[in-house]
Amino acid sequence: MQGFPSADDDRVTLANWQEPPYNRWAFSHMRELVPTQRISRGFEIAPLIPTVIQPLGDLQITRTTGEQASIDTVFAETYTDGVVVIRGGEIALEQYFGETSFDTPHLLMSVTKSFVGSVTGNLIAQGLMSVDDPVTRFVPELEGSGYQDATIRNVLDMRSGVKFSEDYTDPEAEVRVMEEAFGWRPATERDVPTSIYEYLRSIERAGEHGGAFEYRSSDTLVLGWVCERAASMRMSNLLSELIWIPMGADWDAELTCDSVGTGIHDGGMCATARDLARFGLVLLSGGMATTGRRVVPEEWLHASWSVDPDIRDAFSFSDSEPFLPGGWYRNKFWFVPRPHGDVLVCLGINGQMLYVNPGTQTVAAKVSSWPDAQSPEMLHDTLRVFDAIGAHLADLAPGRPTHEGPPGVAAGLSR
Repeated sequence: MQGFPSADDDRVTLANWQEPPYNRWAFSHMRELVPTQRISRGFEIAPLIPTVIQPLGDLQITRTTGEQASIDTVFAETYTDGVVVIRGGEIALEQYFGETSFDTPHLLMSVTKSFVGSVTGNLIAQGLMSVDDPVTRFVPELEGSGYQDATIRNVLDMRSGVKFSEDYTDPEAEVRVMEEAFGWRPATERDVPTSIYEYLRSIERAGEHGGAFEYRSSDTLVLGWVCERAASMRMSNLLSELIWIPMGADWDAELTCDSVGTGIHDGGMCATARDLARFGLVLLSGGMATTGRRVVPEEWLHASWSVDPDIRDAFSFSDSEPFLPGGWYRNKFWFVPRPHGDVLVCLGINGQMLYVNPGTQTVAAKVSSWPDAQSPEMLHDTLRVFDAIGAHLADLAPGRPTHEGPPGVAAGLSR
């Protein structure tokens, strides 16, 4: 998008904004492409996070290819738009590239799911709903759809039995058709509902609820709909009141929405890298913010970290196991065994990541514009970078965690 107006070949549109090189501009300018709702930070002033930049750029890792590379090289070659690393309550590394700056709200893609999961934890703690409730208790419109008889627990852990393909390379996959329904792609000749919730009602059943983990973005959209009904408040306001204000965010965030004002709960949140890292500090601290306010219930995080045989088996039989062996998915968080203990990770396509490592007491946020939706090599190179930075800053030998986990959180090492 150069020039005023841009030349036709340079212009970012609904047809090309998720493709390279246009996505690098688009992910930092979502409000110029689609409707958005404000997630207000309110008036609360959070304590500043001290910045003590460390010389880390030349630190070396072994990449998934077996080659040695510096951290700076990996950041450049994984299309980094912004990265923030915090340890000991201090920002040790902060860099921005391309269209992104310290105050730019960047599209978080499916990292959004972890925020919606945290909203859910709050509403359950308030007694507004239970994980055992059927989703149709709050959304009777889903009676007769593939989500009939599914529970909140089923959609929290992506174990519904609905028919939904997350194959981003297939233009006919449900995930791509759904994007057309909520306005992230131009309308085509196929018969597609023109709003998110209307589309969810059309999803069919494929198997039993509660089976193996299968990544389905539609599950989080249903969960968001349930939260809105339970709280009588739209998601952007829930995110503001339950997460963004008590956390003490530095900037407002945004939530993209469809043509009728429904928030895109599965991947439409936009926030700065620094505020994403601040949320990581909340997760590292057992749900408490530097403001002194609780943001995520302690019991919610404890349950998320505490892997049990059922949740581990559900993951082991999934397509994700070969890429994240030994991991699990709970309450919209990913958990992955790493050299210094299990790590909580929030992930979004095209390289969005929040990394929380109790073993090294490190939090890292990275927003990116990968040319492809998914890249196991770039994902694992990024994890290796954050492992190495944390170990270096903590002065740890390989494989020796400092302790089991943050206050109130079970590390999940007993599986």
